[in-house]
Amino acid sequence: MFHPTQTPRSVEPKDAGFTLLELLVVIAILGLLVAFVAPQTLKILGNSKIKLARQEITEFGSNLELFHLDVGRFPTTEEGVAALVEKPADVDNWSGPYIKGAASQKDPWDHPWIYRSPSTRPGQRDYDFCSAGPTGKGAEPGDSETICNP
Repeated sequence: MFHPTQTPRSVEPKDAGFTLLELLVVIAILGLLVAFVAPQTLKILGNSKIKLARQEITEFGSNLELFHLDVGRFPTTEEGVAALVEKPADVDNWSGPYIKGAASQKDPWDHPWIYRSPSTRPGQRDYDFCSAGPTGKGAEPGDSETICNP
């Protein structure tokens, strides 16, 4: 509270706020913190999406195996992942849906999953189920950014 003879404008200048130098020091410290913390945070987030993609590929693999057990074959490349959501026309023993909705048809970077049956990669695989990776440019299994089923 002000003394009756004192007005708000008679407050001493040193109590009025921060100096320009103090503000510049705080901004410089915040800038340094952002410069050191932001790259690590982005790296952690990037690794999390890769781990999520691998986890989803494993989950899709389980669902594809269930489809195979029921139908006797894996979905064709043309049927794709949609065969896990909606019954293909020429299938009798379909017990799906094996996954929920169309949202599951995109990888963590919002790119469509890459599915091929039979597999085009070397080795004995029945199918390829892959993510194009963070940039979406790894469109072929075997590209450095592509994340595929083992």
